Order: sequence, then structure tokens, then C-alpha cells
Amino acid sequence: MHAPAPGWSIAADVVVVGSGVAGLTAALRCEAAGLTTVVVTKARLDDGSTRWAQGGIAAALGDGDTPEQHLDDTLVAGAGLCDEEAVRLLVTEGPDAVRRLIATGAHFDESAEGGLALTREGGHHRRRIAHAGGDATGAEISRALVDAVRARGLRTVENALVLDLLTDAEGRAAGVTLHVMGEGRHDGVGAVHAPAVVLATGGMGQVFSATTNPAVSTGDGVALALRAGAEVSDLEFVQFHPTVLFLGPDAEGQQPLVSEAVRGEGAHLVDADGVRFMRGQHELAELAPRDVVAKGIMRRMREQDAEHMYLDARHFGAAMWERRFPTILAACRAHGIDPVTEPVPVAPAAHYASGGVRTDSRGRTTVPGLYACGEVACTGVHGANRLASNSLLEGLVYAERIAADIAAHGGAEDGAQGLRTRVPRPLPQSDRPGHPLLAPEARFAIQRIMTRGAGVLRSEASLTEAAAGLEALHTEALDALEENGKTAEPGVDTWEATNLLCVARVLVAAARRREETRGCHWREDRPERDDTRWRRHLVVTLNPDRTLAVHPTDGTDFPETLPPQAPQEQ
Repeated sequence: MHAPAPGWSIAADVVVVGSGVAGLTAALRCEAAGLTTVVVTKARLDDGSTRWAQGGIAAALGDGDTPEQHLDDTLVAGAGLCDEEAVRLLVTEGPDAVRRLIATGAHFDESAEGGLALTREGGHHRRRIAHAGGDATGAEISRALVDAVRARGLRTVENALVLDLLTDAEGRAAGVTLHVMGEGRHDGVGAVHAPAVVLATGGMGQVFSATTNPAVSTGDGVALALRAGAEVSDLEFVQFHPTVLFLGPDAEGQQPLVSEAVRGEGAHLVDADGVRFMRGQHELAELAPRDVVAKGIMRRMREQDAEHMYLDARHFGAAMWERRFPTILAACRAHGIDPVTEPVPVAPAAHYASGGVRTDSRGRTTVPGLYACGEVACTGVHGANRLASNSLLEGLVYAERIAADIAAHGGAEDGAQGLRTRVPRPLPQSDRPGHPLLAPEARFAIQRIMTRGAGVLRSEASLTEAAAGLEALHTEALDALEENGKTAEPGVDTWEATNLLCVARVLVAAARRREETRGCHWREDRPERDDTRWRRHLVVTLNPDRTLAVHPTDGTDFPETLPPQAPQEQ
């Protein structure tokens, strides 16, 4: 992207971009392995999506539960598109990863007997969701990891928007460029030079008008990876959380989430007449996988020409609401709704990207030296629909695997810097921008286009309209660049708008290509699941001429990202 030349630089073994559960876990494990590690984050260390997670973290920790049962539930939720080996790694390594998180300092709610208090969420046949502070699990995990990072003195750069990947002459990752937004240690654009780059930038929910994601979730990591030549996959599978507090038809930006754990504890979905409409639609009723519940809500809304449905948990009583769901209770009351005495109006909103930058079991992308974990990554775990509370676990497990891989494949030492690996020499960046910047107001145009054409309900007509609208924005910016070399002024607003357009184009291209309904991809014009043609992933790359290349895999298992590496002698 068009940006000023870096005016300062930092050298490190590893640069981790993002400070949620995935990023901070990767950073702590790399530091523990003796690697000089720098954490770059877009806001403050505790400002990512992790702290907004309410329900909890899923793992086979309860009596009678097993990783195999967790695997089965994950595969069912993934609607035939999970990479089974990736899921097996998740569920078998997950319990110990949670125990290590507890050892790091995270405090989870306990039962009366003194063990972990476990709840149940949609798609799970057992109580296996560990939670903290009732419904403040993410906030507690974030607190524990941030405290650990600060206690160990890891170098951090806050309020820094990552711009582009640096590469060396062999095409390997050589660091990143970034812009510090006024409150960090450095001013303006700089660079972190490192042979290992870990993307943990979170999601892209801000591509839609209404989302549970914070304002920083603008798809920066996916866009960076695409510009660097990496493959992305499964971006059409955006999970719309079924129960988001309905604040009106024109509500935009981050919306309050009403955790699935509320239904796990016995709340009912009802229409305006008090009818439980999920009964008979799935054996688990309100606790069906999220795509099933979101579709059930949307169908009932269309049948009754309603803008929302209701979540009824009045039978909990005030004491349970205050003890178990204090965060949700406060959010509802702040908007004039008291769940103790009235049903809560809810409707689906964009929540989680099941796809992202394609990785292997060690978090390696198709660009050597570039890793990805957490919501920005596509490990194959989630398939066509993420199972509730598997996201925090995936961040933990795959971050640890990335750190182990980086530690095993370190290069020669540089004693002057105190680094284990030789700092690579990045290729100089061109003065002429390869990707034009969009004006800040394009962000809202993108969101309206995506909400109208690529939201919960999609069709060939709606997706074609969305593709045309996005292409018009892209062409306008491209024409201005090619005709007179002009582009919008570099800045946070223009960089974010440009990233949003990039991920929106990929999402729509994949959604148009996938001519079926599967998981959280719902095509009204193709209402059936088609395993014969579409039980495969769609992989997207960005061509040098800025067009998109979309191709399917041969099956549900991803091909290798990179050839095997042998550990180097230390």
C-alpha cells in the first residue's frame, strides 16, 4: 500500500502482530524459547477481540468427556469441511493448553466442589465450556496474558497499524512495516525486521455494517497476506452470531453480544407471541450449531415480517443474571432492556470469520517465514461453521505450535544484537504504490454493499450486485492511480478502507463461486448442500494485476503449505 518510507526500525527474531489470545500466547512461548520477540498491536495490548469473548473456552476437561467427543461435535458443526487432522490436534492438545493458560495466571470460575465450572453451548453434547467472571472469559484471559507479557518485559509497540510484509531476495518474510498512531513509542511509519512474522490480527467483522467485532477488526492481516502472495481460504464462511442485542434496523458498528451460554443455561428463543420456534428444527433446538439457529431466526423473521426475535430468560431470576451473566445484564440495561423482567430482542449479526490465511498444522502460510493463528488464520479446524467456544482454544493450541516451529528452525546467531537469528535484509519497497488507497468514506459504502448483498442470506443476484459495487470502488481508485499516479492520502482511515475492500472482494468472489448452502454460507437460490461438487475448500490468491484467482482444493484436507524443514544446528 501507499505509505511513507519507514523512518525507524527494530530488529528481532520474531514479530507478532496482534495481542489477543493467539498473539500473546505465541509471543510468550517464543520468548520462553529464548527468541527476541516484539509484539505489535493496533490499539492497546488488551483491546482486541479476545476481551469481548463472553461464553468461554471449549476443551474436554469434564468427567466423562473425551477429545473424541469434542472432535465429533466440531466435525458436525463444520458441515463436512473440517480438516479432521487439524481438529484432532485441537481437541487432543487443547486440555493441556488450557491448563498452561491457568498456570500463566488465568482464573476460571469453579464449581461448588472446587473443580472447573463447565457450561454448555450450541453444538456441544456435553458441558465443556470453561468460563471466567460469569460471562467475562475473554477479559480474564486477556488480563492474564497481558500481565505475563509485562512481567516478562517483552517489547511491545501499541497503537500500531501493520501495513505490509517485508520480504528478502528469496521471497521469505523479513518483517513488517507499520504506522504508530500517535500514542506509541515511535512516531509515523517504521519497520520491525525479523525472519519470522506471526499474524494474529483477528477478524474482519467491520466489513459489515453491524458486527460484534471491535472497530479495529478491519481484516488487516488477511489483506497484508494477500498482497504478500499468500493463499487465503474459506472466507465465504462468515459466522453470524444468532443472538446479538437488536438496537434498531439502522444500528451500525459494534453491537452487544448475548452469549450462547445464556441459551446453554436454559434461555429460550421465542417470537413476539412467545412461541419457541426452534423446537422441531433441530434435535438440540436453541442449542443447535450457530448456523442452524441463525437460519431459524431469519426464517421466522421473514415469516412474520419482523425485525428481530426474542431471547427469554426471565425464569433465571435476578440472582442468576447478576451472578452468571453480569456483563450481558449491564449491557442490556444500558440500552433500556431488563432481561430479568422482559425478553431480550435479538437478531443475527456478523461475528466470526471461519476462514482466513491458509496455514498448515504448524501455522505456516504459503509464504516462507510468515505464520498465522487465531481468527486471521484458516487452519481447517472450523470448516464451514465454527463450533461455539472453539476459537479461544484454536488461538491457544496453534499459537503454541507456531512458537515450537519457530524455535526449532532458528538460524545463525548475531551476537551484537543478542538475537538467535540473523536479521534478514528486506528488498527495498517501490516508491510507486502497487495498491491504490480508498478515501475514508469508502468504508461505509463497503459495509452497506456487503450487508445488503453478502450477509446472512445470499443469492446469485445479491452477490452479483455486491461484486459490481465493490468492483466500481476498486476501479475508481485504480483508474486514478494509473492515469495520474494519484491515490488517497496515506492514513489510518484510508489504509483500513483499502484493507476492507480487499477482504470484501475475496469474500464475495468465493461466495459467488460456492453454489450451495453449507454451514454459515446460505444461498437462497442454492438451498441444498452439494457434497459431490462442493465438499472442498476454495483458495484465493491476488494476481499481480490485482485480480483474484479462485480455485478449489481436491477435498477437505488442505495441501501442504511449504516443503518440510529440517531443524538447524544451534
